[in-house]
Order: sequence, then C-alpha cells, then structure tokens
Amino acid sequence: MSFKEGFYWGGATAANQCEGAWNEDGRGPAETDMLTAGSNHSPRMLTYQMPDGTTGAIPRTGGKLPEGAKLAVLDGYYYPNHDGIDFYHHYKEDIALMAEMGFTMFRMSISWSRIFPRGDEIEPNQKGIEFYRNVFKELKKYNIEPLVTLHHFDTPLYLEENYDGWNNRKTIEFFDRYAKVCFEEYKGLVKYWLTFNEINNTVMFLELFGDKATKEGYQRAYQQLHYQFIASAHAVKMAHAIDPDYHVGCMICGITFYPGTSDPKDILLNRHAWEKNIFYCGDVQSKGKYPTFAKRLWKEQDVQLDITKQDEQDLMEGCVDFYTFSYYMSTVVTTHAIEDKAGGNFSMGAKNPYLKYSDWGWAFDPEGLKYYLEMIYDRYEKPLMVVENGLGAVDKVEEDGSIHDDYRIEYMRDHIKEMGNAIDNGVDLIAYTSWGCIDLVSAGTGEMKKRYGMIYVDKDDEGNGTFERRKKDSFEWYKKVIQSNGKII
Repeated sequence: MSFKEGFYWGGATAANQCEGAWNEDGRGPAETDMLTAGSNHSPRMLTYQMPDGTTGAIPRTGGKLPEGAKLAVLDGYYYPNHDGIDFYHHYKEDIALMAEMGFTMFRMSISWSRIFPRGDEIEPNQKGIEFYRNVFKELKKYNIEPLVTLHHFDTPLYLEENYDGWNNRKTIEFFDRYAKVCFEEYKGLVKYWLTFNEINNTVMFLELFGDKATKEGYQRAYQQLHYQFIASAHAVKMAHAIDPDYHVGCMICGITFYPGTSDPKDILLNRHAWEKNIFYCGDVQSKGKYPTFAKRLWKEQDVQLDITKQDEQDLMEGCVDFYTFSYYMSTVVTTHAIEDKAGGNFSMGAKNPYLKYSDWGWAFDPEGLKYYLEMIYDRYEKPLMVVENGLGAVDKVEEDGSIHDDYRIEYMRDHIKEMGNAIDNGVDLIAYTSWGCIDLVSAGTGEMKKRYGMIYVDKDDEGNGTFERRKKDSFEWYKKVIQSNGKII
C-alpha cells in the first residue's frame, strides 16, 4: 500500500454547515439559512411568509411553496446553519488544530452570498473578501493547501427568488462574475478549486421521490445541470487565464451501485444507474461533451434542453483538470420486489445482506470505494481526490472529557486501506480530505449529534453549548496516519 510522496491528507467542511455568522459583515441569505433542524425520521423544513403575513413550513425535499410565498426566518423555529460551529470566529483555533493533526490540505467552501450578498451586484462585499483572505493566509502559515469549493449548495437567496436561480441562464453570468472575483482576489493563496459540490445530486435526488418525480421535475433538473455545466466550464477557462498554476476540478456525489441479482434486467438497470447518476455529470465535465446515453435519458423524460452551439464549444474548452468525489456508501438496485430497504438519506435502494449499516442507514463498504476509484480512473485518466468520506455517529463525552470513537477509526482505516490498494492497482489518487474533520451541522438532517469530526464541538441539536473544541481519540490516530503517509493505519 503506497501513497506517493506529496499525497495530500486533510479534512473537509462547507461554509453553510460550519461558518455561522449568517447575517454578519454584509453577508446575504441563502436557502440553507431558512432550513430548520430535522432528524433521521423527520425532514428539515423551509419556513415561509405569505404577503398577508401568514406563515408556514414545507419539507425541503419534495415540498412546494404556496404561490406568493417568500422564504423567511420565523420566530419559534431553530435554524442550525445560522451559527454552524461558528468557524467564522474560531477559524484560527480550528486551523491550528488541523495543523497539529498534520493536515496538508483543507477543503472548504466560499459562501457566494458573503462575496455578493444578492448575487447580482457589480461590486463585491469587501468584508467577505477579506474574511476568506485571512483564512487562506492562516492556512498558508501552517503550509496547509486550501481546496476551495465555489458553490456548495448555497446560491444567494435573492437569485433564487428574483431570477429563479439555476433555472435561468442569466445565473451563469452572475456566477462568472463571482468566480472571476475569487480567482483574481486569491491568486497566490489558492491553487486547487472545485466548481460545484456534488453536482449530480440535482438529478440523483429526484429518485428519492420514486413515482413522484415528474417529467417537469426532470426538465428543470437537467436544465439546471446544463447551466451549471456551462458555468463550471467558464470557471475552468477563466481560472487558467488568470493563473496558469490554478487547477480546477469537478465534485461528484460518489455512490457505488450493485445489481441486486444476476437477472439481466438488474444488470442493465445497474448500468443505467451508473450512467444517469455518476457518469452523466462526470463525462460532461471531464470530457467536455454529453455522452451518447444522454439522448436516451432526455428521451425517457421528454426533456428539451436549451443548449446552443456556443455552449457546446464552452464545454469542450472547459474540461476539468482533476476529478473529485464524496464516498460514504454503496447501494443496490433491482427490478424485483425489495424485501429489506436501506434508509440512508442519499440511498433508498435494497439492503445489501453482505454489508453492515450505520445508525443512519448507510452501508459500510470500503471495497466499494476501491471499485469506484478504479472505475472512474479508467474512464477519465485524470488525477483523483476523495474529498468527502467519513462516519456520522453519536459520540459520548466521558466524565474526564475524553471521546473514544474507535468506530470512526475503524471506518476510516478500512477506507484508507482500500485507497492504498487502488493506488497499487494504478489509480492516480492525489488527496484524501475526510468529511467534517471538525464536527458540523449535518446537511441532511440539521443535527449536531450526527458527528463526523476528529475534533468535537460542544453544541447540541437545539443549539445549546459553549462551542468548545476537544480532541477525540481519532485525532491522535489520524495524526499518525498523516505522519507516516498512510503506512501506519
């Protein structure tokens, strides 16, 4: 098992889940600021206000706003993203802890509405620019390389409500302006960029609704994706023009799909699951054109894309330099009746009898990670990064303040081992940033008790706590892994 010299080890976060300071220093709201807390069994809600002052809430997944309603922060609801883990005011302390672990890379995102509060301004918010400049300088102080996501599920709310967000081609123009400011302002401080986080979720999430997914829903989803593909391609081309040392990657929600049986119908269904959920986005961003099977996918849902000759040229000229993905689990697809259903919030397929599952219904499948790495590298032959991976679990703080998270160490150890095996098999894997290296607000449920970090944050599901940081057992373990460049796991 041989990780190359210079392999990047670190962790990953997202602005909307950790930063807090949701309305400080000129930042504008995003949809995530209107999300209440939920749980594994109850959905996160979006709260709204009608023109006549009446209020209400709808499920984030599958809910539809009443006509005339505007998303709003309401009394009587708890919004966990408002404070996150207050990284905005704790970043120096947090980066020092990451440096103590030995991080050589830290994946983070920029909140678009911190730079352009509405999204359509001409001039950026200088306080937002300075905040991220200070964070990058702090990382450089410890020789930690930033890996920066431009869009991590946080389009400015103003663009959503006044321009219909990514359903409107004009949003590309606003994103271009935002990306250009970031590339120009942080030249010399950032080398690696990602355009859109888990871009494939737009289509993949439609499957969560089963027969509720309408043709209209698919039309909107594929059109949103197309505009994001164009925005991503523009960003790649722009970045290379501004600084030839910039490297720009895509970011895919990686799930390994298995057929439930040897029935040829299941084998074909599995291939189609890979094509629709994984390869569709990866192919466009890595190869610069839509794959052959895209026509079948569009035809199945009567999708008519707004796509121009200029778009096709832009896609070809804006291929990413490297491919990154998240990986937490695998799933099973079948045409047959499902006896035992998996309950993970990104995967509602059949349970795999050969795998163990977490409290949140996610399958433990380290070999699925190796499978994914080898499949993707063979397809694209670009450097790969695993930029999210980890175990969400309930951690117990002992009376002496210690936190024994052997389950997290076991999960990470097994996945790191399979990464090493993939490298030995010829995969050019260059980085690993575990998800939620410091505890943060869960994107899916809004909980704090679903913890991923090697660093514990004193905050509970109701927002109570001191925000004190503590090291878990996994902190010292990961420190040794990094020191040994993956030899000691």
